[in-house]
Amino acid sequence: MTRTDPATIADERTTLEQFLDYQRATLQLKAEGLDRSQLNQRLPSSALTLAGLLKHLAYVEDSWIQESFLGRVAPEPWASAPWDDDRDWEFHSAPDDDPDYLRRLYEEACARSRAASASANLDDLSVEISRRNGERYSLRWILVHLIEETARHNGHADLLRESIDGVVGE
Repeated sequence: MTRTDPATIADERTTLEQFLDYQRATLQLKAEGLDRSQLNQRLPSSALTLAGLLKHLAYVEDSWIQESFLGRVAPEPWASAPWDDDRDWEFHSAPDDDPDYLRRLYEEACARSRAASASANLDDLSVEISRRNGERYSLRWILVHLIEETARHNGHADLLRESIDGVVGE
């Protein structure tokens, strides 16, 4: 996995897309080369695992872009997930998943998001309406939120990876 630094001078859309792709690649680097046992290793103070983060962020991509923005039915495995029984299902089910499946699940969700974003304008509004203020989300807002969510979880991924094998860095 290689990661490309965002351009220092670019238009708004390019900047958003490049920063999001940089954060996506960071998560992939943190999970690269690890087996199931390593992906499921935890810190004593947390239930988070790299496996759980991969699956959660795949869900976040599909939830925001496919469901909220486009108004589509969630793809599998989300469509048949037992959300009513376990609202953190993606975190709890990840330990049972094959590492390559988790990496592919995340890559495919990101690819769906990129394709949907590429054919839309930043000012296009979501189908979903915010429960907080009754307004729709712009694609711009969703992309910034995906950057924020992915970057926040990359901080967790940094700590997890370092505890697994000592690998540090961005």
